[in-house]
Amino acid sequence: MSLQLLKYNAGIVKDTTEYSAGKNGPFYVDSDLVRFVNGYPEKIGGWEKDKFYVLDSAGETTSTEATLTGIGRKMVFWRGVDGTDRIAVGTHNHLYIIQNNAIYDITPLRKTTSNLSNPLVVTNGSTTITVTDNSHGASDGDFIVINSATATGGISAETINRMAGYQITFIDTNSYSIQSPDAATSGATGGGTTIDIKYLIGAAEGLGTQSASPALGWGVGGWGESTWNTPRALSLSQVNLENSSWSLNIWGEDLIANVRGVRIYYWDTSGLITARAVLVSSLAGAASVPAEVRATVVSFPDRHFIAAGASVYVAADGSSGTLDPMLVRWSTQEDFTKFAPTALNTAGDQRLEVGTKIVALVNTREETIISTDEAIYGMTFVGDPFIFSFRLLGTGVSAIGLNSMIAIDGNTYWMGNRSFYIYDGVINEIPCPLKHFVFDRLQTQFFDKTVAGHNVEFNEVTWFYVSDQNTAGTTNPEPDSYVTYNYNEKVWSIGSMDRTVWNDAFGSREKPFAFSPQGFLYNHETGTSDDGAAMTAFIQASPREITAEGENLYMVDRVIPDATMGANSNLSLFMNTRKYPNASETVKGPFNITSTTEKISTRVKGRQIALKFESTGTQDEWRLGDLRIDTKIAGMR
Repeated sequence: MSLQLLKYNAGIVKDTTEYSAGKNGPFYVDSDLVRFVNGYPEKIGGWEKDKFYVLDSAGETTSTEATLTGIGRKMVFWRGVDGTDRIAVGTHNHLYIIQNNAIYDITPLRKTTSNLSNPLVVTNGSTTITVTDNSHGASDGDFIVINSATATGGISAETINRMAGYQITFIDTNSYSIQSPDAATSGATGGGTTIDIKYLIGAAEGLGTQSASPALGWGVGGWGESTWNTPRALSLSQVNLENSSWSLNIWGEDLIANVRGVRIYYWDTSGLITARAVLVSSLAGAASVPAEVRATVVSFPDRHFIAAGASVYVAADGSSGTLDPMLVRWSTQEDFTKFAPTALNTAGDQRLEVGTKIVALVNTREETIISTDEAIYGMTFVGDPFIFSFRLLGTGVSAIGLNSMIAIDGNTYWMGNRSFYIYDGVINEIPCPLKHFVFDRLQTQFFDKTVAGHNVEFNEVTWFYVSDQNTAGTTNPEPDSYVTYNYNEKVWSIGSMDRTVWNDAFGSREKPFAFSPQGFLYNHETGTSDDGAAMTAFIQASPREITAEGENLYMVDRVIPDATMGANSNLSLFMNTRKYPNASETVKGPFNITSTTEKISTRVKGRQIALKFESTGTQDEWRLGDLRIDTKIAGMR
């Protein structure tokens, strides 16, 4: 018998057969919650919930843990000149500030109805409250906040006036219902004579759509499909509408927020923390602010506010024309409120030609990268008289969605429709040995939910996406899977994780942080567990043979592990053998490995062998090296 080194190349390979991955690498062929560091696999760090709390009707922080209302779509973190750390997060139906472990709803208001008299009706034993407000203008699913109501039918004033507000169920143009957390103890009509109702922006202002819906109108599907005057099946539509999302930008220490396809709002940190964001067009001196914008960014270092996919300029009096999804407009330098171009400012616009709409944009060190649905453009500040120059960088390489592009150290990475790309002065496709695996399981109806995140500590860019294995199926699924690219080592890994928005470590936030679809905020690379629960992490190696051509069967009697492990870690080794590539697999194990394991005695027989390492505990931390096996030839059969 003799010891033989088993060494694998870094990275996951799935776009070939497992046998080929073994012969041409050997590589690893599957993983979950595992990354590569210096060429070797290790379990990723755990995550812990970062708690924040709700406010009472007086605006004071309570001890009740809060979650987001709606699905987080965009997030930004910054520290103001006052030294206060803030997180702004836009969901598909709200805009929030998290500050000093409390959550504040700063969603703009559509309107406020004041001094309503006894508009509430409740029924004994029911949680339904019917509200009468003539010509309220709200849509089903919009949100309201009630102020100054008195107790009604046994439901307390504190409950009715809660800061979180309520989501409405539309009844008619003059009334709607809301659901109280407490049931009424008697029937009543009341609420007081000075009730104010604040209507948050909603469906009419671009919020409230969790998932893109297939377009099923005239012209959907190929000619002759289905029958006349019958509804088209979802499978026939190749056109998807867009979900509700945000662009969030920091201007100095203040926040500029844009609802995709609609308006731009401003939140001033110098005001009350409970103040809501207001329209940029409502600010003093604002001139021709676009009424409709698909995405926004602040250019660097010249500080123009860029509105991409904007309504056309009409006049300096603030009026705005129809939306042109390929038009780029920018404000005058150092003033995000003035979009009307004059001889004395640097405001202007430029229409792009290749594509039908602007999908995404990010700012880098020297230029702004813009993706249409057909091309990538570079937008560079050049000064007078043109202000910006535009270069067509590439066609057929567009980003898959609003949040699928990310700028890292001057380079831009993005996920396209069928591949991954980098722009570092020129556009190149990133070689990816598992791209077919990713794109074949991506639910294309929900591609726009794909979000990119950065983890600078490990040189990783990760895309979270909705897979066809999603437990929600096609009913409002959220990202459940990820694909990660280590741009230093140029290797890939995959796995399962449900995150809808992600921010890297920055300033006082020493670890990456992200929101789950359930509205919880998690600090990543923290601990070794899933917020106290077990993490199942594994990596599967490709099958390989001891002899060059796999002529003989062999017996593995002993394994010499090589792993760096925590004192409380347990790692299981499975040895999967086959006589032929398409033969049934025999699984041996698990064989337990701890930090003190010197050798493992086995009796495993086969022509080819595939190794799998797995941990399922709450305290596991490990990194693999190069293990050795003790083998002997067992014949040709």
